[in-house]
Amino acid sequence: MAVTTKLKIFNDPIYGFITIPNERIFKIIAHPYFQRLRRISQMGMSYLVYPGAHHTRFHHALGSLHLMQKAVDMLRIKGVKISDEEEEGLYIAILMHDIGHGPFSHAMEHSLVEDVSHESISLLIMQEMNKDFNQSLTLGIEIFKGSYSRKFMNQLVSSQLDMDRLDYLKRDSFYTGVPEGNINSERIITMLNVVEDRLVVEEKGIYSVEKFLVARRLMYWQVYLHKTGVAAEQLLIRVLQRAKELIGYGESLDCSPALTYFLNNRVGEENFDPRVLATFSKLDDYDVVSAMKNWTDHPDFVLRNLCEMLLNRNLLKVKLKKKPVSSDKLKKCNEKVQKEYKLSEAEAAYFVFSGKVYNVAYSSGNDKIEILHRNGKISDVAKASDQLNLKALSTPVTKYYICYPKSKD
Repeated sequence: MAVTTKLKIFNDPIYGFITIPNERIFKIIAHPYFQRLRRISQMGMSYLVYPGAHHTRFHHALGSLHLMQKAVDMLRIKGVKISDEEEEGLYIAILMHDIGHGPFSHAMEHSLVEDVSHESISLLIMQEMNKDFNQSLTLGIEIFKGSYSRKFMNQLVSSQLDMDRLDYLKRDSFYTGVPEGNINSERIITMLNVVEDRLVVEEKGIYSVEKFLVARRLMYWQVYLHKTGVAAEQLLIRVLQRAKELIGYGESLDCSPALTYFLNNRVGEENFDPRVLATFSKLDDYDVVSAMKNWTDHPDFVLRNLCEMLLNRNLLKVKLKKKPVSSDKLKKCNEKVQKEYKLSEAEAAYFVFSGKVYNVAYSSGNDKIEILHRNGKISDVAKASDQLNLKALSTPVTKYYICYPKSKD
């Protein structure tokens, strides 16, 4: 069917009206590979903790595009030369930066495919779509890869202060109802500039950047790495692991053709060809939810109960620790579950497990956020800030968890 280009405006609850800049960008949005993002949740299983968190990667991609338009306009006002071709390349790169996400975003990243990140799949999809668009996505792909000659453009798409982060923090804060994550993205964009081909923030914007970094830390520990959300994502990963294991034993599981393909085949970067890519593009959240609904009637105790736990939000008990969980503690919990449910050690391990979550709000490495002072000097935001907590935010924080079934009584 023919693609209409009549609609050029989207109404977004965060920014209001988002204008699509040209016909090529609109056709990218209309492409089936991009439309799939409407069916990929932005925050995985976080809706089990924050009921409003049902927004999608599609929302986020459009929001990031909108912020990139603002950034380009602002930098041009300040005398930064950006050609029309580069402008479109920036829009293509930011619009498609998450197009390779699988069902429930990060939760499924290494479950359906082996050692292939969503960034790698995004690149494969962009390269495949480039054929349909007569190689007109080439510059956008180069910027997405971070290999374009003008460094600040790469930074606008991927850095510690990129349009991706500026959108998802504000958007996720809105949909979860967690006000601590709300940031003034427009203020930060207004303060952006370019010096020696590097993206910098003018000194007047330092407090907005500080707020952004603090908000990022709070969102990670309060939302993205919330212990219940982490436990739910681990259960989802184990659903797919168990399904693959049962198929390996010769059992047949009822699910969509696309999901069936990835459960039956080992897919890595070396065999992610256009045929596999086409199958991947048919895979979304609905395949997984539909499969879990079917599997709640499966005779296998492990698969059936894992699915029921997620669908009915009867999740495992989660405890956070400052130190790694001891093997003795894990063994005792495993033995208790074996005895209570008459399971083998391997089967009980699906319900008793430990792990760790890690976050650093700001990294003073090669990709640091730089502040442009009034005297022309440039410094790392952690040194330029008069707030001691920014240095604390540069310290990695690791928390350990153990998950196990709630007691029957």
